[in-house]
Amino acid sequence: MNHSLIPAQIIFYEDRNFGGRHYECMSDCSDLSSYFSRCNSIRVESGCFMIYERPNYMGHQYFLKRGEYSDYSRMMGMGMMGDMIRSCRMIPSYRGSYRMRIYERENFGGQMNELMDDCDNFMDRYRMSDCQSCNVMDGHWLMYEQANFRGRMTYMRPGEYRSFRDMGSSNMRFMSMRRITDSC
Repeated sequence: MNHSLIPAQIIFYEDRNFGGRHYECMSDCSDLSSYFSRCNSIRVESGCFMIYERPNYMGHQYFLKRGEYSDYSRMMGMGMMGDMIRSCRMIPSYRGSYRMRIYERENFGGQMNELMDDCDNFMDRYRMSDCQSCNVMDGHWLMYEQANFRGRMTYMRPGEYRSFRDMGSSNMRFMSMRRITDSC
């Protein structure tokens, strides 16, 4: 079976254990608030998604791959998002090389390093003091605020990110990054 032909699908449920009102989504949705008032369980039928606590892909975000999340609020530790999920973004399937340039300062300034694979601690690996901008040339990535792929995360699709502060990630520093692969 060719998984790249299967459309991505996520289902949000108001109650735990896939109960109550639900909403099925197969693409990006910048505002889910008209479809449900709260979300306590999620089923990802196919594909991978980022979910966000606020409309327009803002606020805390979390990566979900195919699977069942019967008690989403408890599983996530709910200091992070509670039952407030207000937008989601489908991560397109990608088969190819991965390439990202990270920069020490905003506007692609300071030390630059190029990554083509996961990095559990780029400050140690590259002796960088900070990472404030990046250019994602190939692939889709998750950047984490702590080493070893822990803490809050941010989805980075291909494009130029001149300032992480301008992305709504103020006060967030990145220390590790991982490729989003089809086997996610």
